[in-house]
Amino acid sequence: MTGVLTLYRSSIGKKVIMAVTGVILVGFLVVHMYGNTKMFYGPQVFNDYAAGLRDLGHPVFGHEHLLWVMRVLLLASVVGHIWSATMLTMQSQKSAYAHGVTKVKRYGQKQRRTGYAAYTMRFGGVVIFLFIIFHLLHFTFGVVGYGAGQYIGEQGGVYNAYNNVVLGFMHPLVSGFYILAMLALGLHLFHGVWSAFQTLGLNNEKYTGTWRAVAGLVTAIIIVPNIFFPIAVMSGIVHL
Repeated sequence: MTGVLTLYRSSIGKKVIMAVTGVILVGFLVVHMYGNTKMFYGPQVFNDYAAGLRDLGHPVFGHEHLLWVMRVLLLASVVGHIWSATMLTMQSQKSAYAHGVTKVKRYGQKQRRTGYAAYTMRFGGVVIFLFIIFHLLHFTFGVVGYGAGQYIGEQGGVYNAYNNVVLGFMHPLVSGFYILAMLALGLHLFHGVWSAFQTLGLNNEKYTGTWRAVAGLVTAIIIVPNIFFPIAVMSGIVHL
């Protein structure tokens, strides 16, 4: 029991935490992306979807209860993912310096091993973290990215999520930031999925191309639609 409780201190434990939280977050991204496609069916369908999210698990769970459970789980997953990634990076750096490996040499070796996407993990992670904060303040709470009186929350059980999304994406700077964040997330996802195959020992040279293709497919399924959402609003495909 003690070994299980202290597993997080080891490199394996940290990798397990990063993998589990990564799976949770990828699962959320897929479901969230699919839910957002309902905006193409018009205001009624999208607003019903928004209302349905708040009544998930009814009647076992009360209004928004399960939604808040999911939000807490996602927040814990984000924190756990960042923590484990940071700790593993620090351990790797300490190990490299302990063996007398210079920063330049480590940079070159890492570049040959993981490619450009690996270098963007740290900076992309910062962009993604800032995006999560902005996304919550924007669409969840409506305190940024809107003009006076534009954002309308729940009113007597009626939701205006469709209007809020369209008005939110009509701002070029907001949409631009969303697209930039999605590109950063795409690189993060690609490298993360590819690294997961390596961690599982599936990086046999014979199947390298296959696993890269799988990582690219997972990334495209999530990122391409998410980039298209703000473009659809700005181009008038989705409108009030």
